Amino acid sequence: MSIKSLRLTSATSALLCATPLLFSPAFAQDSEAEDEIFVTGSPINTSIDESLVGVSVLDGEELANRLNGTIGETLKSEPGVVSTFFGPGASRPIIRGQGGSRIRVLDNGVGTIDAASISPDHAVAAEPALAERIEVVRGSGILRYGSGATGGVVNIIDGRIPTEVPEDRIDGVLRAATTTVDDGTEFAGAADILLGETGTSSIVLHIEGTYRDTDDYDIPGFAESAFQRAAEEAEEDGDEEEEEEEARDVLENSFTETDTLAAGLSFISDRGFFGLAIKQTNSEYGVPGGHHHHHEEGEEEEEEEEEEENVFIELEQTRYDLNGELALDGAAFEKINIFAGYADYEHIEFEGPGERGTVFSNEGFETRIELIQRQQGEWKGAVGLQYNDNEFSAIGEEAFVPPTTSEQIGIYTFQETNVGDWHFEGAARFENTSHTDDTNNIEREFDTFSVSGGADYHINENWRIGGTIFRTERAPATEELFSNGPHLATNQFEIGDNTLDTETATGVEAAIRFGNDVASLSFNVFHTSYDDFIFLAPTGGEEDELPIYTFQAADTVFRGFEIVGDVILSDDGKTVWTADAVLEKVEAEKDVVNNDNLPQIPPLGLLVGLQAESDRLTVRGEVDYAAEQNSVALFELPTDSYTALNAFITFAPLPSDPTLKVRVAGINLTDEEIRQHSSPLKAIVPQPGRNFRISVEKSF
Repeated sequence: MSIKSLRLTSATSALLCATPLLFSPAFAQDSEAEDEIFVTGSPINTSIDESLVGVSVLDGEELANRLNGTIGETLKSEPGVVSTFFGPGASRPIIRGQGGSRIRVLDNGVGTIDAASISPDHAVAAEPALAERIEVVRGSGILRYGSGATGGVVNIIDGRIPTEVPEDRIDGVLRAATTTVDDGTEFAGAADILLGETGTSSIVLHIEGTYRDTDDYDIPGFAESAFQRAAEEAEEDGDEEEEEEEARDVLENSFTETDTLAAGLSFISDRGFFGLAIKQTNSEYGVPGGHHHHHEEGEEEEEEEEEEENVFIELEQTRYDLNGELALDGAAFEKINIFAGYADYEHIEFEGPGERGTVFSNEGFETRIELIQRQQGEWKGAVGLQYNDNEFSAIGEEAFVPPTTSEQIGIYTFQETNVGDWHFEGAARFENTSHTDDTNNIEREFDTFSVSGGADYHINENWRIGGTIFRTERAPATEELFSNGPHLATNQFEIGDNTLDTETATGVEAAIRFGNDVASLSFNVFHTSYDDFIFLAPTGGEEDELPIYTFQAADTVFRGFEIVGDVILSDDGKTVWTADAVLEKVEAEKDVVNNDNLPQIPPLGLLVGLQAESDRLTVRGEVDYAAEQNSVALFELPTDSYTALNAFITFAPLPSDPTLKVRVAGINLTDEEIRQHSSPLKAIVPQPGRNFRISVEKSF
């Protein structure tokens, strides 16, 4: 993790939302080099170092080092972020212990329009391989995209719709990579091409494509954890039947194969741009651990069960996007932004080769229009309107959610100002959401209003202190309302509650930050109380030989902290030595008095890195530590601690061509058994063992 990235991630304050009468600041720049604009957090152009909201940006060399096949695994080293890790084909980010529909994943500012939030075995239909940058927001920026994303927003930006004219008429990148742990191969390429110019206008074409193929990956021991094996031995105590051979060394059914192809066309002028894009995504991946089908005893049924456990998913999405920006001449507004996306998504769960199971589909449309206010003195602001429409269906024996139609319309505002050394900002959002169970003709409609405000104070040139307070409301998701069936991916029979009401979060966050030319440090502490937090709870009963879980609501508390720092140890003009560290902790309880923990809450984490950088060579080593997690929910197994050693080398072999780079990454060099407590499959699906990733990249 680079010093710059660490400095950027230090701005981890919370939701900043208030009415248009609330206002907020812009921070002074530490240096021109850090004046980088982030686009996700606010419709107002704000540099990352000016942001009061919790924002983290992954780009450049750090993104190249962290790149993985899924967005969850790519981001899991960022402060406050872990992943669901349902195998290498499906992994969503979890932010400060929250996941599912509370985390919104965006593809160039518009929702991914897939089925990923419905179940952890559903992949996100967005490809990180060609991302220019990935932005993570845990602040008022969530209200730009919907108040339901109370945990945060992740935006994958790949430049599919060009906004600038390439300097040399064509800009691009080509990359090839291989991985040892899974005999994987990857190819990716993208280019912006200037097709023509007329007066002050230009036409730019963007093309891109990716391909990734991996086999079942190696693991450092048993597939099942020691806790899982001990639990099974206790259940089978006294059983005289022959023990089944335990899986080890290779994680069966963990293969992946993914390809994407996209093209975009933009008309760019001195007053803005307007562009269209189309993208096709195809993916096939195994679901490790399979689905737990149940049969009567007998050799034939046992063979059928073994075959059916090799479940795999075929995913396909066709997506169309529109994005534009136009400067206005009016006195009230200086610019208008428009974002729109339509997607047709389908994935099929196969019980074996040629054995089609449940078919999930989602056809959706999303658009967002923003008007940027003309700056008045120190006051800046924006207003926006957003509309979403989704038609979801699941057809088959494992269709635990009925066909549903969801519609949402929201209006929001962001405002900010400076008053001396004080800085203030805020935003507000009103939202109307409706969900309809098309099978039973049940409709639920929710009106939600979310606000927050924050301020910070520059103590001096290097120190600043600030805080935020917020209140957000989230409408229940369709699976929380209408689920009623076997969810074999998680080995549960899930039952929704169509009487659930709005979930309300009230929280506060405080942050203190230090930064100069040599070092930076930030400390964030947060506390969020939920009224009617919606979660899955075991009932103790069984249906179809599966344990019954019901969606319930209870008061819940999330609290924790993040400490991020970096320091330049040495700079002799040829080589710069730096050190950095991230320490993070989150706790979540739905009954503070009885210490009733929520499931899949990550333990204390620590990442420490040492890096040396010269003109043509960068070498980084790091220690990634996670503590044991014994604070578990009912029926949840604990996880052991782990310490992983990673190393990254980037080398430009040709002195005359710095755009040609060779990268070697060594992940989990000591072949440690790693289980992410945030994964629903932690007891049966460990992380990959020792892996070397070698890639060659050429920019032009």
